[in-house]
Amino acid sequence: MRIDELLKGAYERLTFVSDTAQLDAQLLLAHVLGVTTAYFYTWPDKILEHSSIAEFEALLQRREQGEPIAYIIRHQAFWTLELEVAECTLIPRADTERLVEVALALIDPMAANCVLDLGTGTGAIALALAAESPLSSVTGIDFNEEAVALARRNAKRNQLDVDFIQSSWFDQLDASNQFNLIVSNPPYIDPDDEHLAQGDVRFEPRSALVSEQQGLADILHIIACAPSYLSEAGYLVFEHGYDQGAAVRSAFLAQGYTDVKTHQDLGANDRVTQGRKPVIG
Repeated sequence: MRIDELLKGAYERLTFVSDTAQLDAQLLLAHVLGVTTAYFYTWPDKILEHSSIAEFEALLQRREQGEPIAYIIRHQAFWTLELEVAECTLIPRADTERLVEVALALIDPMAANCVLDLGTGTGAIALALAAESPLSSVTGIDFNEEAVALARRNAKRNQLDVDFIQSSWFDQLDASNQFNLIVSNPPYIDPDDEHLAQGDVRFEPRSALVSEQQGLADILHIIACAPSYLSEAGYLVFEHGYDQGAAVRSAFLAQGYTDVKTHQDLGANDRVTQGRKPVIG
């Protein structure tokens, strides 16, 4: 079978399960053949071997069941990085790049900042910040041992120096650790949210998605604890749900943070909120 014929049939099958059926099919076949998707426009009439077709069919069936592309091909692009992904962590998403943009605007990228990423997962945020602020000391924390190992592999893969450690939020940090910037994409979905039974999130770890108190429990905990670990005028920045901006701003203000503001994503949804360390005295 020719490449273009195989892809056409795959597009049609995936239309029922994906809004990006064409791209999904191309990514799966590119993974099987070890090429980029540009190859398909150069060699659409290339005849494929039966073994390649069989391997592609197996992956295609997994995608038809709703399994995310990133888990099937085991990698995902984020910022300027290529990251390994696994079922122990969330899949890095384009919305989270907004968090990176906001964070970078709050620090001098040519200064020796101390940066902490809470709930680092694949290490995406920490590694993106390290790539853009090479003089900074960046630490990533995750409670999941498998995620910490994955993040370390991603650091090596992208040749970036980031310290990844296992901890439940701040538990393994001493208060002598002071950070100019703390960032986090914590669990923020309400346990009763109907979207948990839909799409890619069905396959992602629930512990990385769900938080009590209508999705705000982890955010509230971090807001309360972070001042002890922020340097003077340091910032705490969160990614959160599209409908949580007001609640997160209120939580920041209730704890005395200043310069509190919410930033929107490309879809004009509230996505990232910042706060500066409370002034004591």
